[in-house]
Amino acid sequence: MIQLEDITHHYGVKPVLRGVSLRIERGELVVILGPNGMGKTTLLGVMAGVLSPQRGSVWIHGLRRRGSAAEELEIRRNSVYLPDQPWLPAARTGREFLLAVGRLYELDDGRLTAHIEQLLDLFDLRDQGNSPIRTYSAGQKKKIAICSALVTEAPVLFLDEPFSGGLDPSGLLTVKRILQHHARRKELTIVLTSPVPELVEEIATRIIVLHQGQILAFDTLDGLRRMTGRRGSLGDVLERLIFPDTTRKLDAYFQEFRR
Repeated sequence: MIQLEDITHHYGVKPVLRGVSLRIERGELVVILGPNGMGKTTLLGVMAGVLSPQRGSVWIHGLRRRGSAAEELEIRRNSVYLPDQPWLPAARTGREFLLAVGRLYELDDGRLTAHIEQLLDLFDLRDQGNSPIRTYSAGQKKKIAICSALVTEAPVLFLDEPFSGGLDPSGLLTVKRILQHHARRKELTIVLTSPVPELVEEIATRIIVLHQGQILAFDTLDGLRRMTGRRGSLGDVLERLIFPDTTRKLDAYFQEFRR
């Protein structure tokens, strides 16, 4: 479904992605993890087409990103990108926004209206549905943004940190269960980033561990456990892979300041 070939991208003289190649199969839920500033959002943006890499190519379902206007339009019809802090139409109501997004993806009005009501109810936004988005709290804005991605029914989702942005426990659970449902049924191909491994270890088909602009590992959780010799959580595995100095520094701190 998604293939990257020798992707290189940099900002100024600083390389952010260096020769990244990978293949994501149809129906997978792939999570991109790594330290801050190591290229997670950039890699997702390149896949989603909002960034054009200096070198390399991206293929979505056999179509090349920016290969031609027709190919790019077809990719956009079948995918959606949700940034961490998306623009939202502050003067429009939640229902108006979701209706506009759904019509952009040429969905039938009857099915679209029913889906909107289900999503608003699911995310506890039914009472806010007819209020301008500017009146929403930070968490409610995050919820309506996630609803806007789901309402498209696009088969490919690119989600930048969908678990951040002030979601309450109910919102976190709802997003997790929805993604888990689609991962199990293999209805959608989903790529997302997350700073918290504990939130995604149950739902990820495979995990990309990004470090210094390169893929350090790309495997299932069990595969990463075998690679590192760790039998614990995804956080334990990442500690061995990319945060080995953190344990050493913590031990030194506790030794120095123990009481």
